[in-house]
Amino acid sequence: MRTVLRRSPTARPAVRSAALLAGLLGLLLLLVAPTASAAGGIDEAATALKNSQVYVDPAMTSRFSEDQAAALSRKLKDADKPIYVAVVPDNAQYPSATVARDLRTRVGVVGVYAIWHGSQFKAFPDRAALSPNTAANMAGAAFRDHPGDIDATLNDFVDQAVHQVKGHAAESDSGGVSTAAIVIPLALLALAGGGVFLLFRRARKRREEQARAELAQLRTVVDEDITAFGEELDRLDFNPGAPDADDAQRADYSHALDSYERAKQTMDAAKRPTDVAPVTEALADGRFSLATLAARREKRPLPDRRPPCFFDPRHGPSVQDVDWAPEGGAPRTVPACGTDAARLASGQQPDIRTVQTEYGQQPYWNAGPAYSPWAGGYFGGGLLPGLLVGTALGSVFASPGTAWAAGDSYGSGFEGGDVSGADFNSSDFGGFDDGGFGGGGDGDFGGF
Repeated sequence: MRTVLRRSPTARPAVRSAALLAGLLGLLLLLVAPTASAAGGIDEAATALKNSQVYVDPAMTSRFSEDQAAALSRKLKDADKPIYVAVVPDNAQYPSATVARDLRTRVGVVGVYAIWHGSQFKAFPDRAALSPNTAANMAGAAFRDHPGDIDATLNDFVDQAVHQVKGHAAESDSGGVSTAAIVIPLALLALAGGGVFLLFRRARKRREEQARAELAQLRTVVDEDITAFGEELDRLDFNPGAPDADDAQRADYSHALDSYERAKQTMDAAKRPTDVAPVTEALADGRFSLATLAARREKRPLPDRRPPCFFDPRHGPSVQDVDWAPEGGAPRTVPACGTDAARLASGQQPDIRTVQTEYGQQPYWNAGPAYSPWAGGYFGGGLLPGLLVGTALGSVFASPGTAWAAGDSYGSGFEGGDVSGADFNSSDFGGFDDGGFGGGGDGDFGGF
């Protein structure tokens, strides 16, 4: 008898299902698996930067190895600062004029982008994270100290920058590619359902914390200013009821007292750093009233309305403009009180207002953007950019009228480490040249 083997009626569909499942899995793996040979380019660089904060184009690994890149990435992770480092060749994949802006757009994080491009090195910061002048100076110094040595240059720059960059590193993208491919639809749903809200709530909370810390920092300095003005009023030998006091003198004195009270009340009610600007504006107004009162009593011509002394606004209104240069900076003309003008004329240093920072006592113009409302109230937006050019505080004043408009996050609505995507103002990013590498490969940074 011949035995006939019959297939199970479900065998063929099972085989087909298994084959289909295997095919789909294979296709999924092909879609999500990294290519065997890295092609480089802006998109690949941006993906790597979001994961590890360091990217090396395959064409540059002979000059900056994977081990060196991994060590630098660990340093950045430990520092928890929004600093992104790219080492790329000078070719069509990384156009000189746009490579920095393109990387910033693709990465989408407010921070500092340090880019070794061919044989050049520059750093491109968002102003909310670091002053463009500071970034340019540190990058230029690191580049010149280590000619042609990419590893030494980048580590030198990062070692300097981590102490000055504001904010924290953004959370990196998931490293599990296959898992990410599986959960992408769920992630999109989660973002639509509330992830975006949580992201912005986190950013807002960080900005609020920063604002509170900066207000506390400013309050110490402003309270010193208010106290100094109150002591001036106490020392003033003027009796409004005296026979030789006239109505104009009494008006000046009354205005000075009103300014003092307005400054105290405004500071008591301050909730944000931007609330400090009206306080110092009131103090400057009050001191000018005292200068006018003194001129009336001494029968001198009334003074012109001038800004406070640049070196220390507590010195009162300036009386003349003088030529002066900060240490390591370019000369500029600044308003000075009579005492400081005389000191400079005799070869001495002016009496400069210093404030406490994490690096010790510093001139207020080197104390960072937190002092922009304080300075803006004294000097106004139109005057400060020229006075403060080349200083840490000067970078905040991007254009006339923006002395303290930056407020909580210095004009952008974001702080260092926040995810902004492509929502950034190109004038607030880079800060020098055209946002790219325009010149030759000799490392000439053009006057920095």
